[in-house]
Amino acid sequence: MLQIQQIKENKEATIAGLKKKHFKNAEEAVEQIIALDDKRRETQNELDSTLAKSNALAKEIGGLMKAGKKEEAEAAKAETSTLKTRSKELDETLKSIESELYEVLVTLPNLPHSSVPEGKTPEENEVILENGTIPTLAEDALAHWDLIKKYDIIDFELGNKITGAGFPVYKGKGARIQRALINFFLDEAIAAGYAEVQPPILINKDSGFGTGQLPDKDGQMYHATVDDLYLIPTAEVPITNLYRDVILQEAELPVKNAGYTPCFRREAGSWGAHVRGLNRLHQFDKVEIVRIEKPENSYAALEEMSLHVQGLLQKLELPYRVLRLCGGDMSFTSALTYDMEVFSGAQKRWLEVSSVSNFETYQANRLKLRMKTEGKSQLLHTLNGSALALPRILAAILENNQTPEGIRIPKALVPYCGFDMIA
Repeated sequence: MLQIQQIKENKEATIAGLKKKHFKNAEEAVEQIIALDDKRRETQNELDSTLAKSNALAKEIGGLMKAGKKEEAEAAKAETSTLKTRSKELDETLKSIESELYEVLVTLPNLPHSSVPEGKTPEENEVILENGTIPTLAEDALAHWDLIKKYDIIDFELGNKITGAGFPVYKGKGARIQRALINFFLDEAIAAGYAEVQPPILINKDSGFGTGQLPDKDGQMYHATVDDLYLIPTAEVPITNLYRDVILQEAELPVKNAGYTPCFRREAGSWGAHVRGLNRLHQFDKVEIVRIEKPENSYAALEEMSLHVQGLLQKLELPYRVLRLCGGDMSFTSALTYDMEVFSGAQKRWLEVSSVSNFETYQANRLKLRMKTEGKSQLLHTLNGSALALPRILAAILENNQTPEGIRIPKALVPYCGFDMIA
């Protein structure tokens, strides 16, 4: 959530940032927030003054009564009663203003970093790096949805029978390579200094609000209505919420956590060939890395996280590219996002496998996550990234490594799989 002081001190920059994010009615929203905050301050000042005057009169009444000044005491009582009534009215007005101000604030997305390019669609994202060789496959190469049937390693029909579309069943070597990828990603994260955690996969509303999924993505999450809990869309949510309402000491920073969870997304409105097979699922596995940093260190940390993800893709022998997302393609909460995409040989297109983002103070403000230094507290910066999401990684591995003898397993995964070929 944006800070009111930030908005008031940087009004034009805030409006420009909101416009880069393609937020409608940016000027009106900013003007409304400033006006409401001014009104809130005026009401608070009047309330404080009224309460102070009421308290002062209350103290005088006893002295007036002892001095035999009954009429003056009664007048003071009457005035105190009027002040109390006014105080109650002002308190109710203040709560109403604060509620209205809050409702407007939570609709504002985070402001983009100055390096974020203009643009509205994925086609306008900026490619900043490409690595690896695009595979040249045989003319009869199969897409992964055909390969999984050929080698009987993933069954979408069984998943549909048990749950519905988008919930596959992994079998045999398909299940083993899933487990291998999870363990490989976790081991790499631990080696890079991330402490592993295993968080809950159900969250409450406070957690959803803290990281910005609520109210923005309410309709995209699965909601267990009886207990009013949500299935997580990513491990970012519970891991970052470990630090909600926490004041960290400077010596505790940076915080680096990694965790594996299944993830659940309704993906409402998704259809077409681009979501076929493993390209888009309602349930999938992912290893997430999360960092909490001092503001002055967060962008160096973002670059480090990007290099960590790139290192995983290199070890998996996958051609990839890195994109800096434009304003219109960024998430609601992000200030700067790098997407990593791998090339899918049989589909002949790029598939997003990771987003690494810096949220600056946006999540920390909602979480009340601060650092205490020299007797003062300040908001911290939060970052996270997929390291990595499994479905499209697996799709690219299957497609890019198919041979007449079977599907070759990347060398880095062989010790985790226990086999070097799916045949």
